[in-house]
Amino acid sequence: MTSSEHPPAVAEPTHSSSRDAAMLALFAGLLPVWRRHMATARTQSETAVGQMLKAFADIGPHIDMAERQSEQINDALAQPLDGIVGLVGACAHLLAPLVKDPRVPPEHKAAADSALDLVRRAVGALEQISKPFQHETQMVAEQVDHMYMGFQYQDRISQMLGLVEGDLQKLQTALENQDGPVPELADWLQTLESQYAMSEQHRDHVGNVNRVAPSESNETTFF
Repeated sequence: MTSSEHPPAVAEPTHSSSRDAAMLALFAGLLPVWRRHMATARTQSETAVGQMLKAFADIGPHIDMAERQSEQINDALAQPLDGIVGLVGACAHLLAPLVKDPRVPPEHKAAADSALDLVRRAVGALEQISKPFQHETQMVAEQVDHMYMGFQYQDRISQMLGLVEGDLQKLQTALENQDGPVPELADWLQTLESQYAMSEQHRDHVGNVNRVAPSESNETTFF
């Protein structure tokens, strides 16, 4: 057999080329997961910032209204005889002897009743002022709750990004260790998923928006 009849020699794959192929496969499996985590963190960050900005913009007029109404109520309550709440009873108590005295002319009794009625209406007007004050106070409390939720979103984002950052550092260490074995993708992803604390992380891990981790409760724990 001549040299031309021999089949061409096939080069055996080197350890370096096999490792490079394995690392590429590892990258191909991990990068989509990281991308989804980063996209979720970005979306939640934008939502949180938008909610906080809107809450700060909305809370200003309500605080101003609450302050004005608070001043009105404080002025009305700054009365002698234990304040407005006891004013009607105090007036009725003081006028009772006059109204019951048979020597007092009827027109004087009618005048006393009219004065007592004016006091009742004044107290009623103050009560009407207090109702919108309570409403404005409630609106302020709701806006504060929205801001608090926004700060919680920031904590969620910090957890997500911190986990991805740690995984990137882990990958960098694996790349620098040229003589070490290539990590298995399935093992890597299993370790990564074991560190999740939120349902969004489990969802992004598999890329299924309808999936909720079975062990995940409805409440989110903030660390």
